[in-house]
Amino acid sequence: MVSRTNKFRGGRTHGRGKKSGRGAGIHGGRGNAGLHKHKYMHTLKFDPLHFGVHGFKRPQKMIEERKGISVSTVVSILPSLVADGHAVSEGGRIKVDLTSAGYYKLLSGGSASVQLDVVVGRVTERAKSAIEKAGGTVTLK
Repeated sequence: MVSRTNKFRGGRTHGRGKKSGRGAGIHGGRGNAGLHKHKYMHTLKFDPLHFGVHGFKRPQKMIEERKGISVSTVVSILPSLVADGHAVSEGGRIKVDLTSAGYYKLLSGGSASVQLDVVVGRVTERAKSAIEKAGGTVTLK
């Protein structure tokens, strides 16, 4: 098979016209070339937010992660809380300090099977009633 270049040996552009034989010449440039110039109407119509800064992202050092934990999860991880020193068993009651364990809010999920005295930053009404229903107390820190 004979290539086009060989076929048009005497032809100046080898059948490609003036600019289409150059690198991406017939497309007006490669990629995003010309979005501020000859492709500006395309930019306005199909991608108007292409240029500029949009939105705001808060610095991560300003964002404080506040973890929540449900009542049933507190009951299930009681042995590890006691082992880590965040919970102490005193006379049939268990005193749990969730703020020192890294939890900010006590959520309502499940029920308490033991008497818990919980110290936490925030608590939902249903979680508080679940703890008090089992004979425990909730103290806000």
